[in-house]
Amino acid sequence: MSQPVGRVPQRRNARSNRARILATARQELGRNPDTTLEELARASGVVRRTLFGHFPGRAALLEALAEEAAEALQAAAAAGVKAADPAERALARFSLSMWPVGDRYRMLLALAQRDLGMERVTEILEPARVKVTAILERGQRDGVFHSHLPPAVMGAGLEGMTVALLEEVNTGALEDDGTRTAVATLIAAGVLEKQARLVVDDVAAAIAAEAVADS
Repeated sequence: MSQPVGRVPQRRNARSNRARILATARQELGRNPDTTLEELARASGVVRRTLFGHFPGRAALLEALAEEAAEALQAAAAAGVKAADPAERALARFSLSMWPVGDRYRMLLALAQRDLGMERVTEILEPARVKVTAILERGQRDGVFHSHLPPAVMGAGLEGMTVALLEEVNTGALEDDGTRTAVATLIAAGVLEKQARLVVDDVAAAIAAEAVADS
């Protein structure tokens, strides 16, 4: 059966509207978790009916954002570490790989307690947290990182610092492409500043070269 005229453009428009709504929601809810659906519709450039056609309520929108963030964070965590890397390089690569999805991560934490629930947020973030804890544990074992805190506790501290730096970037107080945060992460873990900068610069160059090779 032939496809009705206009059906494909309509579907493309629907996908485009949905993607625009989600992108706007990430930005606006990251700034203000109390933003209403009506305000999101206006910011997205769609009418209220269009937004509710995709997301019949706040819970549906937030779950879509949670699923999107989960996929992005899991992909970044999986691609962010090479098994043969020394612990300090592994931590730098992890930090740099997570930075591009940092706003989604920050938005999730902003919505965690009231809307999504900490159990759902923990489920989403667990793969990344497990990955960084393993890196910290290895670095402590190798004498590269501080050992005065358990790896999971240190990871929670680094996570909090990363979120704080993301907030500063969001307000315009800090300019960062992820490298400054990666350096700060290594320093906080116990790497001397000069060495941390060298490691991050080298890993950032390697990631850029890999991206070119894959394109």
